[in-house]
Amino acid sequence: MEKEKSTQIERKLRIIAIFAHPDDAEVKMGGTAAKFAKMGHAVKFLSLTNGDAGHHEEGGGPLAKRRADEAKKAAEILGIDEYVIFDNHDAELMPNLHIRHDIIREIRKWNADIVIGLRPNDYHPDHRYAGTLVMDAAFLVVVPNVVSDTPALKKNPVFLYMEDGFKRPNPFTPDITVAVDDTFSTKIDGLDAHVSQFYEWLPRVMGIDEDVPKNPVKRKEWLVKWLDNWNSQMDHLSDNVKKSVVKWYGAENARRIDRVESFEIAEYGYQPTDKEILELFPMLNYPHVT
Repeated sequence: MEKEKSTQIERKLRIIAIFAHPDDAEVKMGGTAAKFAKMGHAVKFLSLTNGDAGHHEEGGGPLAKRRADEAKKAAEILGIDEYVIFDNHDAELMPNLHIRHDIIREIRKWNADIVIGLRPNDYHPDHRYAGTLVMDAAFLVVVPNVVSDTPALKKNPVFLYMEDGFKRPNPFTPDITVAVDDTFSTKIDGLDAHVSQFYEWLPRVMGIDEDVPKNPVKRKEWLVKWLDNWNSQMDHLSDNVKKSVVKWYGAENARRIDRVESFEIAEYGYQPTDKEILELFPMLNYPHVT
């Protein structure tokens, strides 16, 4: 832990994750976000919609408020410095110019070293357009005459994609993989804060809502199993992700890692070397494996 403290003194990184709905980043990179925060780095979450359609019984303003409250609680648990939610309707996100400009402002104001978004191939149109909007902003954050009311960045950040399982037109490439065993329980606690999503709406739309326990402790245990079966445990990961774990942690450590989160380097931002990736993801220098 002392090594981690010395790393944050040397350089405090600034990370912003931009996505479609409150809870997207928590499920895809909550463990990594918690690790950055634990090491003293600045993390910001930005949801491009307010999530007001994501439920089978509630909707509109009351649901948007409920989801904002859940996001605030999750941010406190994960150690997120800022959690911003744009007031755009859920399921109506489009790659409009004014939203791109707002994203550019947020990235610039945060003075981001790393920008993490969604890939533009996904089942949900909001996810696809959120990914497009972030990548459309990638080069423009350094152009002074674009959104001139907010000073341009001097250097383009590294832009990354969060992991997904979609294969067409091209599958996800795990360029960077972070072991999150030591922050997995924190991630689960953050997801647990999104009651409307992980215990109500998503189980309902997946047809497994009858399986959700009523008891809060049992409910969280159920969430762990669901997430593990989805994408968290090494046994369920692709060969490419496993190779990425070996690359960053070594074969001996990799055998003791159970849960990971992966990221793909987008072509439109700064292209880091492996040495620079280790500077941007300092937890890779000090892996916590058991």
